Amino acid sequence: MPTYVEPVFRPPSEARSLIFQITVGCSQNSCAFCGMYKMKKFRIRPVAEVCAEIDEVPERYRLHVDRVFLADGDALVYPFDGLVTILDRLAATFPGLARVGSYASPASLRTKSPSELAVLREKKLRILYFGLESGDDATLALAAKGFTADEMACEAEKARAAGLKLSVTAILGLAGRARSLAHARATVAWVNRVNPEYFSLLTLFHRHNESFVQGLEQCSRGELLAEARELVTHLNPTRTILRSNHVSNFLNLAGSYPKDRENIIAAVDAAIARAAGIPGYLDAVPEYAEEYY
Repeated sequence: MPTYVEPVFRPPSEARSLIFQITVGCSQNSCAFCGMYKMKKFRIRPVAEVCAEIDEVPERYRLHVDRVFLADGDALVYPFDGLVTILDRLAATFPGLARVGSYASPASLRTKSPSELAVLREKKLRILYFGLESGDDATLALAAKGFTADEMACEAEKARAAGLKLSVTAILGLAGRARSLAHARATVAWVNRVNPEYFSLLTLFHRHNESFVQGLEQCSRGELLAEARELVTHLNPTRTILRSNHVSNFLNLAGSYPKDRENIIAAVDAAIARAAGIPGYLDAVPEYAEEYY
């Protein structure tokens, strides 16, 4: 059975997936806002080691595995030939396997050609979780993302052209008060351009990123709600499922664009109206922190 170098992170939608840690840590691991892998040194695990773990899954469990998630933070960076071998072994071991997912950074997408991505898709790598964070170049520079919004859009569009589904995340409050609405407007323009299948919102929170957070004039709850409203009002992709259900969020949203657009805007307006009735609530800065890691 798989053994893990803790902590292991996975998207909420991969809760039922069997996880194989084909890389340890994140190949980038330099984003100023992100503390997920600061305690790990990045390395690629050998193909033979990963395949041995796959082979160790008992026969009685194999028929029940329909989804696999490849960890850690940027597993798409795995060398192409080795990744093909791992995907082939997964398909041979789990006859009911329908989908493999992975985090993907713009850097790791650059390591794969369009034809290679198409091959990986045929090998059942069907969804990539892509951290956009912001469509605003000034905010991306502040966060040390290492890529411009246009560069990330080009990589994301390459993945979509290869038939891979994209689940894109952005972070409310990442720009601080100074560029809050500019961050929202540029982010929504990016999503409208790329049309990912899924788009999720997180809220900036404390996790091994104190220098970054302390360097911002942080948004209040009211400003974060205004940022969210700006975003959902102008979101106009062809067909995208919106989620705002991360533990960092104090406003949960769910729906599909364009079908549920008006209902989602109304939900934000209702939340703002309710919050206005709580003295001091909208003026306070959220203080959510992840304490375990």
